[in-house]
Amino acid sequence: MTEYHPLHLPDLTRLFAARAALPASGTTVYRAAHLTETGGQFTLDVAGDAGVLSLYVPLSPPDEAALAAACGEAAGLAGVYLKRRPVEARHAANVAREDLSPPDPVWGEARPELTALEAGVPLLIRPGADLSIGVFTDARPARAWVRANAGGRRVLNTFAYTCGFGLSAALGGAAVVKNVDLSRKVLTWGQENYALSGLGAPDTDFLFGDVFEWLARLERRGDTFDLVVLDPPSFARGKAGVWRSERDYARLMAQAARVTAPGGQVLALLNHAGVNGAAFERMAAAGLDAAGRRGAAQTRFGAGEDYPGARHLKVHAWQLD
Repeated sequence: MTEYHPLHLPDLTRLFAARAALPASGTTVYRAAHLTETGGQFTLDVAGDAGVLSLYVPLSPPDEAALAAACGEAAGLAGVYLKRRPVEARHAANVAREDLSPPDPVWGEARPELTALEAGVPLLIRPGADLSIGVFTDARPARAWVRANAGGRRVLNTFAYTCGFGLSAALGGAAVVKNVDLSRKVLTWGQENYALSGLGAPDTDFLFGDVFEWLARLERRGDTFDLVVLDPPSFARGKAGVWRSERDYARLMAQAARVTAPGGQVLALLNHAGVNGAAFERMAAAGLDAAGRRGAAQTRFGAGEDYPGARHLKVHAWQLD
């Protein structure tokens, strides 16, 4: 029998008002309430006029409904979708998907697909499609960094998802961008994001398959890149077994280093609250050593201002010799 937690409702109007500068500056997809502001119970992401309410503790059905309504009304949304994110969600997602991510809103009007903006860049969002709606808003500063540093460079975007980093690189004037992901569905979604910005999106720039296999293939071909983006999941199951970022990141960094041109950069992201920045840096450095490369982390940052107190995301830009 499920043991429900009592609902603790923060001052939502105050939280939303603190984000007012984001939509005013051309960002309409962002985190409106973070775990550090809700006692660890829930988050709310806003995309256009749709809300995505994520629960990290079990609430009773009446409390779920009351919370969704309170979020929708306080933020002036058209509809609110629900995502249930228990600790075991990453394992259950394939077998309990509709319970974890109901396809219809739990409050208000449906928005099955909409276009929201990140720093003026249109992105296709599907609030009811899955646990992930089309963009990870915590990585917004990292995408801005890629756009600012991609000019004239060959860029490899691994674990591309809907190709936010690849799109940022292309908009930043990259000479070549290759996006790699194990899902054809999200790569097609990425091509749609390119099209929203009026960019060409040939199939050859979207590489379907296992990232590790593609890195090995690119190395065998002798292909190199001036900037490699690493944004892996913290946990995944694949043909080669179970990936755990806290255990396996050095191996990934080594493979990335082998396809990074001399003088190139690796932008390494780690989404794992249990690994601090210093430990992440040691793992990445071990990977460089294994690849026979030298380098230094020159820039370090995390999530955006809409994630106050967040420590889960580490982003390190490595300059390689």
